[in-house]
Amino acid sequence: MYDEEQRPEHGPLAGFTVGVTAARRADELGALLERRGAAVLHAPALRIVPLADDSELLSATKEIIGRAPDIAVATTAIGFRGWVEAADGWGLGEDLLARLRGVRILARGPKVKGAIRAAGLTEEWSPASESMAEVLDRLMEEGVDGLRIAVQLHGEPLPGFVESLRAGGAEVVGVPVYRWLPPEDLGPVDRLVDATVARALDAVTFTSAPAAASLLSRAEDRGLLDDLLAALGHDVLPACVGPVTALPLQARGIATVQPERFRLGPLVQLLCREMPARARALPVAGHRMEIRGHAVLVDGLLRPVPPAGMSLLRALSRRPGWVVPRAELLRALPGAGRDEHAVETAMARLRAALGAPKLIQTVVKRGYRLALDPTLESKYGDD
Repeated sequence: MYDEEQRPEHGPLAGFTVGVTAARRADELGALLERRGAAVLHAPALRIVPLADDSELLSATKEIIGRAPDIAVATTAIGFRGWVEAADGWGLGEDLLARLRGVRILARGPKVKGAIRAAGLTEEWSPASESMAEVLDRLMEEGVDGLRIAVQLHGEPLPGFVESLRAGGAEVVGVPVYRWLPPEDLGPVDRLVDATVARALDAVTFTSAPAAASLLSRAEDRGLLDDLLAALGHDVLPACVGPVTALPLQARGIATVQPERFRLGPLVQLLCREMPARARALPVAGHRMEIRGHAVLVDGLLRPVPPAGMSLLRALSRRPGWVVPRAELLRALPGAGRDEHAVETAMARLRAALGAPKLIQTVVKRGYRLALDPTLESKYGDD
């Protein structure tokens, strides 16, 4: 047996593949995941379209210039900058900034504060949590009855936020700075859908409700919605940055996991807990074997395994210690046809990849079995 104290260190997501559907901050999320060992498949499920020519934004801008709000709530840096740039394009930039200089401005987070100050304005307050819920709590505690509040919308609804302000007696002016559209290149999204359906992904992350809705819509267009929902419902973990993001999935009956704080860091930390907990650990031939998405930890050492080998290993691990016939293993191999020699070839490569040939035993004329250590199964079987 190996000594756990000497176990090599690997990122908690080593051996797992995670899909990223984000359009904004995708590089940041991907880097956080890769830093913890994950392989990342990025497929932006939407694109952000500025509303520089949009009549609704122009109307809201003129309304605010004509009659100043008491409070303005800025929610995203890209949105606030886009608003000022659009106003400049209409020849209204100076008038808008002049009007906002006399307004109490609340910023959702530090990036928004930076955009506000870059425009020559100063925010009154910003929550440490970067949470719209905390912004709402502060406004409601102060009282909003009779106040006129401009809210910069950021491409998706803010359920409960605008309604709560109006219920408190405020007049709310929505400022829709940008909207979501499907990506121009659907190739990456299609590859992500296909990988999810094939269970080649272990988790898919969602950071906005429109991205989740867009992925479902694309799958439906291709006739793969039921297959996608089946994968997300059982084998591929859907991880959402918060409850609003999860709504399109929950409407389809898909349970999701969400961090307590609705930010990218806690989302990645959640995956770092959830994914290893879902991996199966078994005591085999005097070794500890943990089966992950595209790799296996053998005594703590990460062993990448080819897709065919992983298919065989999963088939064997469903009944550890029991003999699995070659015919059944052949069916587990994708596109193997009828030649059982394909099983022998894939098995040889699997054993080589694991680096410990005795983990899998050949049972002459019958098939193969994992060399399970029955006396140690209770130690690792419930990991």
